[in-house]
Amino acid sequence: MVWAVLVIAALGLAVNLYNLQIVRGPKLAQRARNQQMVNLRLFMPRRQVVDRNMDVLAMDKPAYAMYVHPKLFDKSNQEIAKQLAVILGKDVGELEKKFESKKSGILLASELPEEVADRISSLRLNGIELIPKFSRFYPQQDLLANVVGYVNVDRQGQAGVEYSQEKLLERSVQTVRLSRTGNGTVMPNYLPEGFLHFDDLRLQLTIDSRLQRIARNALQKQMQKYRAQRGAVIVMDAWDGSLLTLVSLPTYNPNQYSQANVSLFKNWAVADLYEPGSTFKPINVAIALEAGIVKPEETFNDPGYIQVGDRTIKNAENKSYGRINIAQILQYSSNIGMVQIIQRFQPSVYYRWLERLGLGQTLATDLPFAVASQLKTPAKFLASPIEAATASFGQGFSLTPLQLVQLHGALANGGKIVTPHVVKGLIDSKGQMHYTPSFPTPRQLFSPLTAQKVVEMMETVVTNGTGKASQIPGYRIAGKTGTAQKASRSGGYINGAKITSFVAILPVETPRYVVLALVDEPKGANAFGGTVAAPIVKEVIEALITIEQIPPSHLSNPPAQIPQPKMEVRD
Repeated sequence: MVWAVLVIAALGLAVNLYNLQIVRGPKLAQRARNQQMVNLRLFMPRRQVVDRNMDVLAMDKPAYAMYVHPKLFDKSNQEIAKQLAVILGKDVGELEKKFESKKSGILLASELPEEVADRISSLRLNGIELIPKFSRFYPQQDLLANVVGYVNVDRQGQAGVEYSQEKLLERSVQTVRLSRTGNGTVMPNYLPEGFLHFDDLRLQLTIDSRLQRIARNALQKQMQKYRAQRGAVIVMDAWDGSLLTLVSLPTYNPNQYSQANVSLFKNWAVADLYEPGSTFKPINVAIALEAGIVKPEETFNDPGYIQVGDRTIKNAENKSYGRINIAQILQYSSNIGMVQIIQRFQPSVYYRWLERLGLGQTLATDLPFAVASQLKTPAKFLASPIEAATASFGQGFSLTPLQLVQLHGALANGGKIVTPHVVKGLIDSKGQMHYTPSFPTPRQLFSPLTAQKVVEMMETVVTNGTGKASQIPGYRIAGKTGTAQKASRSGGYINGAKITSFVAILPVETPRYVVLALVDEPKGANAFGGTVAAPIVKEVIEALITIEQIPPSHLSNPPAQIPQPKMEVRD
C-alpha cells in the first residue's frame, strides 16, 4: 500500500511536471519574463534651437510638477500655506482654499523651476510631491518668438519652427526591455549598451540675434513715435534666400504664451496680406524691361493725372513731374509714369507676368502658416483696363511682406526667385553639419542685366528721391519707398489708414542683401515711407555692414545726379 501510494504520487508529479513544463510551459515562461522585465521609454530632451552664431534660442531645462496631499500634512493647512505662499508668490488664503477642496492630488504648479523646487524640498514638508520633468525655455524671451514659436504643455510645437520643424526637433526614442528585481527595481547591470546616450544635434537657424535685436529696437522706436498699429522688418540674403532677421511687432513671450493674445502666435509678415503700393514699382519696371516694351533711357510725360476708362488716376498729392525717364519714375514714385509703362502691355501678357511672379500662389518657406497671395481671376482682371493700371503702382492685388522681399531678392541676385528660409540645418557641438534642408532650385525670372539696371535705377531713389533718409556715407544703396492705402475687408480702402514701407538693396555694385521695413497705420501728417520706414532700414543696414563686414563702395564713378523738380517729393 505504501509503495502504491508512492507510485501514484510519483505519477501525479510526473503528470503535473509534464503539464507545467510541456503543455503550459511556453505561457508560464512568458508570464515570468513579463514579471522580470519592464518596457521603458526614456524621456529624451527636445533638441535645442540656436541662431547662426550658436546662441541658444530654445532649450529644455529641468522643471517639476508640484502636487500637494493635504491628508498627509503634519501641520495645519494655514501653516503649510504660509510657508509655500512666500516661495510660490501666491496668496495664503487662496492656497488654503485649494487645500480644503480635496484631500489629495492638488496640482499647484505644472512647471516649477528647479531652483524653486529646491527651496520647497528644503522645507521637508510631508504631503508635498515634486515630479521631475523637462520644460521648454526661451532665453531670448520675446526677441524671436515670431520665428521660434513655442510648445504647449504636451510638448508639441504650436507656432514658428517649433511647429514647422517638429520632426527635426524631436529625438527618436526606442522602447527597451530591462530586467528588474522582485521589488520592481531596475537592474543596472542589465542595461543595454548606449541606453542613456543621445545625440548632441541642435537645429541651427539663419537668423542673427544681434541684427534681430537692433532691427526690433529701431522698429519699436518708430512705432512709438508714430503711434503705429504694428510693424515688421525683414533682412534676406538674396544669394540663397536665408533670412538674417524677421521681426514682427507686437509679439509675445513664449515662456508665458498662455498669457498672450492668440492672434500674436502667427507671424503676420508671413501670414497676412497687404497691398504693397509703390514698393512694387521696381518689379513692374523689371517686367517691362525684360519684356522689351521699354528701354532704360526712354522718357514719359507726367502731367499729374491720366484717364483710364471712367477713372482718373493721379499722383500722390496731385503732383506732376513733366518729362521724366524711367529712373525718375521710381525716384519721384510717379503713378502716371507707371501706368503709361504698363499700358504698353497687352493686358493678358501682363497678367501672365504677374502669375510668373508667383502672385495668387502660396510662398514656399519653412515658416508655418504662410498664406497665398491674392490676384484677381483672369476674367475680372481683363474685364477693365483699370485693373492693370492700378496694379502698375502696387494696388488691386495683395501679398505678404515676405513675398515682396522674395521678389526684390530677384533684383538683387541677378534675376532668380529663391526660397526665403530660416532653417540652416542640424549641427553638432563641434560645428559639424549633419543635415541641410533642400529647397526648390532657384527659378530665373529676369536676366542679370535687367535686374542690375533696375537696382541702379532704385539707387537714385536714395540719392535724389524719397529714400534719402536711408543714405549711408561711402555705401551705394538702392531703395524704394511706399505709402499705400490700406484695403478694407469689405472692399475699397479704409479712410485715412495707410501702410508705410521702404525696401532697400545693397550694395549696388554687387547686390546681395534685401532689407524691408513696414509700419502699419502710422499716425501724423508727416507719416510716409521715406519718413517712417526709411530711417529703420538705415539703422538696420548700419548694423548689417558691421556684422557682415561689408566694405565701402568704390565711388570713383558715382551715379549721375539726376536734377530734381523744384518741389518736395513724398511717397
